[in-house]
Amino acid sequence: MSQSGTPGRPSLRTRLLAGALLLLVAGLALIPSLLGEKAVLITVDRGELVQSVVASGKVRSPQRMELGSQVSGRILKIAVREGQSVAAGDLLLQLEAAELQAAADQAQAGLTQSTTRLEQMRQLAQPLAGQALRQAEANLAQARRHFERTRDLAARGFYSPTQLDDARRNLDVADAQWQSAQLQAQSNQSGGSDYRLAEAAVAQARAGLALARSRLDYARIVAPRAGTILTRHVEPGDTAQPGKTLLTLAPAGTTELIAQIDEKNLGLLKTGQKALASADAYPDRHFAGEINFISPAIDPLRGSVEIRLLVPEPPDYLRQEMTVSIDIETARRVDALVIPLAAVRDADSAQPWVLVVREGIARRQAIELGARSDGRVEIRRGLAAGEQIVGGQSAVRDGSRVRAANG
Repeated sequence: MSQSGTPGRPSLRTRLLAGALLLLVAGLALIPSLLGEKAVLITVDRGELVQSVVASGKVRSPQRMELGSQVSGRILKIAVREGQSVAAGDLLLQLEAAELQAAADQAQAGLTQSTTRLEQMRQLAQPLAGQALRQAEANLAQARRHFERTRDLAARGFYSPTQLDDARRNLDVADAQWQSAQLQAQSNQSGGSDYRLAEAAVAQARAGLALARSRLDYARIVAPRAGTILTRHVEPGDTAQPGKTLLTLAPAGTTELIAQIDEKNLGLLKTGQKALASADAYPDRHFAGEINFISPAIDPLRGSVEIRLLVPEPPDYLRQEMTVSIDIETARRVDALVIPLAAVRDADSAQPWVLVVREGIARRQAIELGARSDGRVEIRRGLAAGEQIVGGQSAVRDGSRVRAANG
């Protein structure tokens, strides 16, 4: 009769099987430490890396100009149409100007009259005043000689006192006439009061003519600068009123893009950097831009900084306030050491690091980062081309033995 073992104790076979199972489990547990933990390994490689800052902005072309009239008047002619390009000084609208023209003609006549009067003073009044002065001087000299002779004869008894009084009176009259002629001559000379009045009249008439011509020019509304007519709000026969918009002009000039950039990217930006932009309305059409202004102030509410980009050759489809997407190239590396940014630990700190695999062991390695683009980052110091690093999602620790996940 066979013996099955002591009741309550496992058989020898059972104990052997259990021991084998324990050895198997222990062996499996030792495999990672012997062969290494599986991890995604990334090879450090060289390649081109273009770093850029992407932003959304608006188009700002020279501000539109609302053109109106400074005088009231009926519109006789409209010389332009919507969408037409014009040069500075081109006629846009012509108002009825008969009354303004008459005022200008009247002012011209007033100026002619004043200048003629001044010329008449130079050619006639001044010589006549000079002749009158010389005649008065001659009369005064004769009256003085007659008085002196009469006085001598009266003293000797040949003339009566009455005759002496008459001679004195004639002398006083001649003296008064000489003084009057002298004042008149001085007044008619250049710098004299009459002459200055005549000059003032000419100046006043000339100013009146300038005013009349200026008002006459108001009847011709011309383009203040080159540009394109966007809209017109009147038709021939309408009445123009001061303050009423008649035409809208989009001046030709520099086109800029304005964008708000997160302040964390401020250190990457500088004037002169190139950009590629596209209007949201035309996403497949791109045009070049260049940073020409970076605001010195930060918007405290949005934490952003305003930049402006010059568009040297704006496409014809750009419109004021149009939304655009802007890709600014901030750095370009032709032959850089490049790894995925996800493989960098503490990438945004002052001491980023990676796990580099050397002789099968993961070692913590401090690195210096450079330009970033599309999930990749430039390594300036700490790694060499061809080295392998542990992927960022791995739980491998510093000092652990590792092996490739597909190994």
